[in-house]
Amino acid sequence: MEMSSVVVRFLKYVSFDTQSIENAGVVPSSPGQMDLAREVVLEMEKLEMTDVSIDENAYVMGTLPGNMERENVPSIGFIAHFDTAREVSGLNVRPRIVKDYDGGDILLNRDEKIVLSPREFPELRDYKGQDLIVTDGTTLLGADDKAGIAIIMAAVQFFKEHPEINHGPMKVCFTPDEEIGHQARLLDIEKFGADFAYTVDGGALGDLNYMTFNAAKADIMIHGRNVHPGKAKGKMINSVLIGNEFLSMLPPDEIPAMTEDFEGFYHVLSFKGDVEKTELKYIIRDHGMSKFREKKARVEEITAFLKAKYGDNVIELHMEDQYYNMSEHLKDSMHIVETAEMGMRAIGVEPRMEPVRGGTDGASLSARGLLTPNIFTGGHNFHGRFEYIPISSMEKGVELVVKILELYGDMK
Repeated sequence: MEMSSVVVRFLKYVSFDTQSIENAGVVPSSPGQMDLAREVVLEMEKLEMTDVSIDENAYVMGTLPGNMERENVPSIGFIAHFDTAREVSGLNVRPRIVKDYDGGDILLNRDEKIVLSPREFPELRDYKGQDLIVTDGTTLLGADDKAGIAIIMAAVQFFKEHPEINHGPMKVCFTPDEEIGHQARLLDIEKFGADFAYTVDGGALGDLNYMTFNAAKADIMIHGRNVHPGKAKGKMINSVLIGNEFLSMLPPDEIPAMTEDFEGFYHVLSFKGDVEKTELKYIIRDHGMSKFREKKARVEEITAFLKAKYGDNVIELHMEDQYYNMSEHLKDSMHIVETAEMGMRAIGVEPRMEPVRGGTDGASLSARGLLTPNIFTGGHNFHGRFEYIPISSMEKGVELVVKILELYGDMK
């Protein structure tokens, strides 16, 4: 079958292993991100974009010049990230197109008996009759956020093929290491030159996000003391047990699996240790600033309690804020959100103004002065082997980028 531009690009991009690496000490954290960055630069040059650049940290920029004489047309940025998540491998991704999905189970991997089923993922039924791109069950797919890159690049190609459509300057930027909290901190906003921007990094068709979590991370290090268990009374300090005690003192219903919408959570990312040493890594999230502060205070109170119980040197807490709710920055410039909402309706998509229950580079960029809400890619089940994306949703993503630029081009 003949594939649309966005599908061709997406299938190429997912062949690059761009999984980011925690604590690598360099940006980008993995060489595959630079490989994909160089590939995208070649595509930008082929499309005759201007100001195309790539730096040593795999930040790629380019401009599709506007075709209007009016001077007050805004320069609009579109941003996506190269890296994929750490939870599941992105090496040797083998995507497959499921034609005319019948609404039932999809066998991803016969040998390993891995099935994508609407019983576990009921939203699959919404795409009956559509074409889906799925994994082979051994890796993630990479729609987060290679679908975003493909959508943006396909939109550039569309404008090149349709010069009759009026639009202002389209600023494009692709960034590294979003999945490990880099937050596009090395993006030169002045050089980028956008008046405002959109991250194309959302989920299902219709996602429009301008409300995010306030976010912090916490590392808890517990130092124990090992003694032969037969002679341990009054002497052994088992750091694993203290770690369990720490876990037990947090609210059991304030975890990701039991929260939704605007509800915050504590999420233990890892728990590693033995008698002598145990390390817990947490992320702390809440949309409301007061509740966010309360959650951080609770972690500090538990740490203080355990120090008083076992000794100051037994437990260490290192906690730092990561990003804040970008709605505070956008509230006086809601035309950016409203135009995306208008654009969705114009292309037959019902907008869903849902809070982002995760991170987005747009939160940090908005805090730095580049107002950047988030729009959909169309993907589902990010970060895992059951990830999939409907082709029609990606194609609608291209339409939306085009429509946003067209709408701002028409505004007086």
